[in-house]
Amino acid sequence: MFLTLRIKDCDMPRNLDLTALRSFVTVADVGGVTRAAGQLHLTQSAVSMQLKRLEDGLDLSLIDRSARNVQLTPIGEQLLSYARRMLVLNDEAIARLTGDAFEGEITVGLPHDILYPAIPPVLAAFAQLYPRIRVHLQSHPTRILREMFARGECDLILTTEETVGEGAETLVRVPLVWAGAAGGVAYRARPVRFAFCRNCIFSPIARGALDRAGIDWESVVDAASDRASEAAVMADLAVYVILDETLPAGIQKVPFGAGLPALPDQNINLYRAGTLQPQVSDALAALLRQNYGRLDRPRIAAE
Repeated sequence: MFLTLRIKDCDMPRNLDLTALRSFVTVADVGGVTRAAGQLHLTQSAVSMQLKRLEDGLDLSLIDRSARNVQLTPIGEQLLSYARRMLVLNDEAIARLTGDAFEGEITVGLPHDILYPAIPPVLAAFAQLYPRIRVHLQSHPTRILREMFARGECDLILTTEETVGEGAETLVRVPLVWAGAAGGVAYRARPVRFAFCRNCIFSPIARGALDRAGIDWESVVDAASDRASEAAVMADLAVYVILDETLPAGIQKVPFGAGLPALPDQNINLYRAGTLQPQVSDALAALLRQNYGRLDRPRIAAE
C-alpha cells in the first residue's frame, strides 16, 4: 500500500516579485500603464506582463480593468500599502550595502576609561547598519582629543569634562568616585596613598579635593599610563578616581564614610564634525546616546 501526500499551494511559502511590485506601485501612482512604462524605462507590454504575473501569482484581481482610468480593486489598494513599505526597505538596504555614500572610514576618539561597557555594543550595531564603513578608534585623554578634533583629525569624539564645550552634546552625567582593590584596605591609609596618571583629567580634581579637605596624600604611582595606576590599585597599594559604572574587574568603589572628600560629577560629551555624512552621524550618535544613557541609572549609596 502506498501513501500519497498532496501539499496544497497555499501551504508552500510564496514570494512577491519586487520588480512586479515596483511596476504595480508606479502604475497606481501615475495612473496608467503607458506613463508607468515611460517612467520605468520599460515597454508597455513589459509592464502589463508584470502586472499579470503579480495577479496570477496571488490569484487576485488587483486592477479594475472595466474602469475608464486605472483604478485599483479594494484588494489592490491593500497590496499597495504593503508594496510601498517593501520597496522602501529594499531600496534602503541596497543603498546601505552598496551605496558609495555609505563607504569609507570614520575616526572616533574617546578616553580609554569610557570604552566599556558602552562602546562594544555601539560598534557591533553600527557595523550591522553600515557594513561598508570602517570605524577607526583613537584612545587618548580628553585634552588631546579636543586638540585632534580642532585640527580635523577626528570625525567624532567623546570626552569627559565637568562642563560642555560649544557645539557638543552631553550624553550622560556620571559621578566621579574613589576606588580601590576589591576587598582591599588601601583607602584607610593616611596619608592617602594615591595612584594617578599624568594625562588623566581626573587626577588634578582629586588632588585638589584632598588639599581643600586638609587630607595629606602621597603619590604611589605617577605614570603616563592609566594601566600602571590600575595595576597599583588592583594590588591594594593605592586608591585612585574613576567614573562610576566604568570600574574594571578587580576594582570597587571605596566604602561610603571612608573619610575621602566628595568629587564632582563629570559629563560624557559628544562632539561631531560637520563634515561627517548627516545620516551616518545621526545613526552613530543615536547608538551612543542609547548605550551611554544606560549608565545614568538610579544608584544606591554604598553602605
